[in-house]
Amino acid sequence: MAIPDYQSIMLPLLTLAADEEVHPSRSTIEALGRKFDLTEEERKELLPSGKQPTFDNRVGWARTYMTKAGLLESPKRGLFKITDRGKQVLAQNPKTINIQFLEQFPEFVEFRQRRQEKVEQNKENGTPLIQETPEETLESAYQVLRQGLAAEILETVKRCSPEFFEQLVVDLLVHMGYGGSRKEAGEAVGKTGDGGIDGIIKEDRLGLGIIYIQAKRWDNVVGRPEIQKFAGALQGQRARKGIFLTTSYFSKEALTYVSNIESKIILIDGARLSDLMVDHGVGVTTEAVFELKRIDSDYFSEE
Repeated sequence: MAIPDYQSIMLPLLTLAADEEVHPSRSTIEALGRKFDLTEEERKELLPSGKQPTFDNRVGWARTYMTKAGLLESPKRGLFKITDRGKQVLAQNPKTINIQFLEQFPEFVEFRQRRQEKVEQNKENGTPLIQETPEETLESAYQVLRQGLAAEILETVKRCSPEFFEQLVVDLLVHMGYGGSRKEAGEAVGKTGDGGIDGIIKEDRLGLGIIYIQAKRWDNVVGRPEIQKFAGALQGQRARKGIFLTTSYFSKEALTYVSNIESKIILIDGARLSDLMVDHGVGVTTEAVFELKRIDSDYFSEE
């Protein structure tokens, strides 16, 4: 079963609290995971940020929204219980509880207005289309912006001269921790003159290992013959490690070939190249920074 959206979690969560007991958040998440028959993989699936499990985040927001609507209350951080209003709602035997349902309660409407949240309504049945938690919405928007930036970077790189592309490769590898200084790396790349090898770079700042590099600013697919040529050049240098970068992509045969040879060759296609440039700040500049903060429970601890 797919991970339910946070609105689908609301009614089962309220039903679970119908026993009027105080429930810890962690045991509730586990119980709801069993209720929705989630697999171990689905329970461990993380938000794009990698900071929190997706299901945990959705349960948390379902609880937050119902608390703001007065159906649940939190006697202490990490604990919650049903309210009299929550019991009255369950007595009505609702088929579902969602944002639209909660808007009948003035406290919830005020909460929504205070955050200036806008719910897009389905013109046919008037039900909310929002399925993501605020964190998921924020991260989804970030991913859209990032993907657009990566695509723009790749198109720009393809228009660069071969000489500039070599410099770009050096800058990226240095930012990733290879090559010692920028000057040392720049002297290494593009100077070998050996067939199938564009340059060499230190594996670490101390120079304990050497990595051979091949960089292709291509539009066409890079096939197995090009990778075999590079692997042969590595053997000629008695080298065991290499990086093959391209602005295009690798054929299935090329990918299979590198997985079956003794030499360790890392293939970096255009999509991964642009992602690495974003990750390591090469060819991009920071336009804005947003911090997502959580309450510090240790600060408020009086024990």
